[in-house]
Amino acid sequence: MTTETFKGGAWRRVAGAGAGLLLILWTVVAGLPAPAEASAPRLDPALHARALERAARLPRLKGLLLSVDGELVVERYFNGSGPNQWANLKSASKSVLSILMGIALDRGQMKGVDDTVDRFFPEYFGKGTDPAKKRITLEDLLTMRSGLESTSRRNYGRWVQSGNWVRHVLERPMVDKPGGRMIYSTGNSHVLSAALTRAAGMSTYEFARRFLAEPLGIAIRPWLRDPQGIYFGGNEMHLLPRAMLKIGELYRLGGRAGNKQVVSASWVRDSLTPRTWSRFSGRQYGYGWWIDTLGGHEAQFAFGHGGQFIFVVPDLRLTAVVTSAATPVQVRDEKRHHQEGIFDLLEQDIIPALLNGRISRR
Repeated sequence: MTTETFKGGAWRRVAGAGAGLLLILWTVVAGLPAPAEASAPRLDPALHARALERAARLPRLKGLLLSVDGELVVERYFNGSGPNQWANLKSASKSVLSILMGIALDRGQMKGVDDTVDRFFPEYFGKGTDPAKKRITLEDLLTMRSGLESTSRRNYGRWVQSGNWVRHVLERPMVDKPGGRMIYSTGNSHVLSAALTRAAGMSTYEFARRFLAEPLGIAIRPWLRDPQGIYFGGNEMHLLPRAMLKIGELYRLGGRAGNKQVVSASWVRDSLTPRTWSRFSGRQYGYGWWIDTLGGHEAQFAFGHGGQFIFVVPDLRLTAVVTSAATPVQVRDEKRHHQEGIFDLLEQDIIPALLNGRISRR
């Protein structure tokens, strides 16, 4: 199934006679003056066509959605996907969990990001506990600076096969001080989900449904839980592509959705403030959100394994969603090629198309 929308003009698609690629033709409604206040968002037609052609060459790509000034200008699905196919966010779930933490803090169900983890789980902090572990804060978990040995990559299988995921994380040895270097670990995010569950007196899923999904008018369904029934923090959340777009728009608009302040503007600002950086990618990291410069513009994004993205480019008023087949990748080069292809799509085609095609406000 394929869907495209475009305001302020018309997209027409014509199938080639055996080439298998769709040619995008741009037609302008002639003679209609632009509104006096502001014209509708527009994309350069040639560059937009090139972007779709590049996208069609990514065999694992599922969805591409673009919103400019809050208007859905492109919605396109590939490789048998469609608007009603749920996307496994993978690690982009960490960005959603960050929003939930902000809401809990706004509601007074948590004191602050400097709260230490031992307050939530005293049963795991006995006499023999490394004193450094008692200094780990919620902020350290949000920024991947807990100092605990990672539960990701080669340690992931052993962790998720354990009988108590939270205890397993907190029993990892300290390999750095709390607040030190970034050590990416999904276990950090899972401890946050468990802390939220205890603080709010309800599951992470129920909290997300009541205080994020309902205000945004989106659906969220239950996802994987650990042996104690704690919803997986930082992985395996599922959303529809348009719901992902609403998450991005929520952050682009400083935590507001319509006339509702879903999460405080201060939390959005704090989440998108660089706190550390990855020694692998060189990208900066805030509270569950990545920060980088794309096509010469500062961007923040949620990033999940296999190519799940929510991009926000504030100065262009652009929100973009990319979904991909999340099947585990066996060949490292193929994984890297797909992810690089998505960044190339954004930097080399989508952003230039928007810049070249945009009509200035009058």
